[in-house]
Amino acid sequence: MANILITGITGLIGSHLSEELSNLGHTLYGVTRRIYNKANYEPVLVDLSSDWKISELPTNIDVIYHLAQSDKFRDFPAGAPDVFQVNINSTAKLLDYAKKISVRSFIYSSSGGVYGNGDKPFLFFLPIVPFGELGYYLGSKACGEILVQSYAQIFQVNIVRPFFLYGRAQKRDMLIPRLFDNVVNDKPVYLSGKNGIRLNPLYVNDGVEALTAILDRSDSNTYNLGGPEILSIRQICNIFGSYLGTTPNYKLSNDLPKDLVGDISLTTEVLYKPKIKLSEVVPEIDGKI
Repeated sequence: MANILITGITGLIGSHLSEELSNLGHTLYGVTRRIYNKANYEPVLVDLSSDWKISELPTNIDVIYHLAQSDKFRDFPAGAPDVFQVNINSTAKLLDYAKKISVRSFIYSSSGGVYGNGDKPFLFFLPIVPFGELGYYLGSKACGEILVQSYAQIFQVNIVRPFFLYGRAQKRDMLIPRLFDNVVNDKPVYLSGKNGIRLNPLYVNDGVEALTAILDRSDSNTYNLGGPEILSIRQICNIFGSYLGTTPNYKLSNDLPKDLVGDISLTTEVLYKPKIKLSEVVPEIDGKI
């Protein structure tokens, strides 16, 4: 069993991951800004957007999951300082902390968005979008990747790039619940071309299984985390419409669709094969479960 520190432990993937790791018998420490009742981890009260010090963190940690990201990622340029503090500066400080306490493994959550868009699924070793074209948030994630990779000779590092994560109790402004709410409220769903972009959305439990499996690895790698099916925006909303007994309100544009699909062949080979299809968990997106 390991002593594990998780940043972003109250987020969608972090909260589900903490449940799984706790059930497996690991001792968890969660970096958080506030204490929650009945938490399955020891709270470490640190605000990553502040000028925090690594002396505030525990020294008995074996593995770090750095899942935190700034909640101001859409607020550019006003939110840029917060994005920098959480996504870049805190990543650098956590890596220095990891070296000083001799952790064996550091897992960093980036984003599938660093690839940009393309007609074919993105392989993990393909070049990412040039920094000047990424935008501030995705640029910060790419910078974090570079920082993490720099420590690969000191301890094990793994980078995960999730593609459109979704699941129970997700914030409603994220893509999958936002599309569901548009269908519920008969709001327009805008499509590029006839069907909109294609993606392979990842159910949170599948993401947790992959992240947990990294604990058994002894190598450093970069993994795409995506779901088992490739769906267009039209197909996603049709699934919601079928569940709700309604027809989505589509608005078409002449723009060419720019797909964002991750090739997950490496992940399925060495970590975990995702199983959950979107149609199987729509009640969770609806908030019924």
